[in-house]
Amino acid sequence: MQFSLWLALVGTGVMISVTPGAGAINTMSNALTAGFRRSMWGILGQQLALVIHIIIVAAGVGLVVANSPLLFMFIRYTGAAYLVYLGVRKILAPPEPFDAGSPLPERGLSMLRRGAWVNLLNPKAIVFFLAVIPQFIRPGEPLWQQYLVLTATIVAIDIVIMWFLFAAGAKQLKHLTNSERGQVLLNRIFGSLFIAVGVLLALL
Repeated sequence: MQFSLWLALVGTGVMISVTPGAGAINTMSNALTAGFRRSMWGILGQQLALVIHIIIVAAGVGLVVANSPLLFMFIRYTGAAYLVYLGVRKILAPPEPFDAGSPLPERGLSMLRRGAWVNLLNPKAIVFFLAVIPQFIRPGEPLWQQYLVLTATIVAIDIVIMWFLFAAGAKQLKHLTNSERGQVLLNRIFGSLFIAVGVLLALL
């Protein structure tokens, strides 16, 4: 891949990652409940979904999804329902008691799995990558090398932005977790954000 083309890919990857969405909300929520370092589990799950999306597009399945209204609608509403479910569960989550010792942290595998589903059930990601990826692929050059560079670049950028922008930014709200009232407030905020993104995904 030419350096100028790679720079354009970097700019596109940054644009994708800094745009707030379900992945950013999930990352901030994990950082507040599980801590800055352990939020990486959710971020890695989201990257797994990105890799799967790129493979789907590279295999041509993304074109099938984009051209099949029924299949696209199924994925769309399933993804929306999952985000609403996460939001409702977040809102109804009770605050952690302070007199019972440190609560058991959520398992890393659980955060990884949730992160993967959050990104995987986003049909707009398939359509977006379907429109963007071909712009950076040159048919006359070895395809697997180009896809490898593209995937590594997109994933690396997303990890850096998710961890050092959204997860680190969530640390500014960490003081609210020191009280039950603050925990309830944060649960309602992030739960509402999950629901809002789910509703937008279903309607737009």
